Amino acid sequence: MTQVLPSPDHPLRIGTRGSPLALAQAHETRDRLMAAHGLPDAAFEIVVIRTTGDRVIDRPLKEIGGKGLFTKEIEEALLSGGIDIAVHSMKDMPVAQPAGLALDCYLPREDVRDAFVSFRHGGVADLPEGSVVGTSSLRRRAQLLNRRPDLQVVEFRGNVQTRMRKLEEGVAVATFLATAGLNRLAMSDVPARPIETELMLPAVAQGAIGIERREDDAGAAALLAAIHDHPTGLRLAAERAFLAELDGSCETPIAGLAVLEDDRLWLRGEILRPDGSEALFDEVRVPVGQGAAAGRDLARNLLDRAPSGFFDWREGGA
Repeated sequence: MTQVLPSPDHPLRIGTRGSPLALAQAHETRDRLMAAHGLPDAAFEIVVIRTTGDRVIDRPLKEIGGKGLFTKEIEEALLSGGIDIAVHSMKDMPVAQPAGLALDCYLPREDVRDAFVSFRHGGVADLPEGSVVGTSSLRRRAQLLNRRPDLQVVEFRGNVQTRMRKLEEGVAVATFLATAGLNRLAMSDVPARPIETELMLPAVAQGAIGIERREDDAGAAALLAAIHDHPTGLRLAAERAFLAELDGSCETPIAGLAVLEDDRLWLRGEILRPDGSEALFDEVRVPVGQGAAAGRDLARNLLDRAPSGFFDWREGGA
């Protein structure tokens, strides 16, 4: 059967959040689809959807629902037919898929590293005792306090531009951003220094863009198959299996990264107490096809080593 391609009369509607980074990711997706199928930009319509995570910016994410706050409304629009595909930052995506939706297309992964951002200091080691660092990430908070328990951490929500403004206003002397986001926004003027993954293991799926569709939409599936990056898919299968095995009812700092080494996959994982007082790390190398099983096994190994109450906030903790 001949595939019906999008056209200016019947454009493919791409759902996305409205932040500059989300829009950059949606435009990258559109541009890859245009190139893969020889289509004009008029064959696509970018639809901005405001999510709960975008509306509520005065409270930590863990207080208003955690993961899913940046995807729920977009997925509802996808299920109702208001959009045809949805573009997501994969580190924001819950591991459980809503019934009727499929997530099987990933773009080539960007730089996975976190970046230390400060107008005054060159890195975490350079921060004076008692310095105030801003972050909304439980993982980054715990990793920072694990290395530097003398620092103060304050809530720092908002898009890249908002967080840079807070730094300029002196709310904090430093923060962390994803290097991938800075690269996608071409923000070379930001005083950012990438942190090697040996020092700060990134969030699961950091730097990856995923494109979601309706499960029964064969046309969208065929369009997206042409731009899917298989190596990124292999890496995320391992990382998200690791996250799924860990991500129960507790809000816990989790880091994980899979790297392909020829026909093998190197997976590293870390869990931390929320106050940063203890971190557990493990790693494994397996054949590429065993990535998801390795992710589950690695998670169980860490859970077996974690003492009772590991994920609870300690009295007097950060």
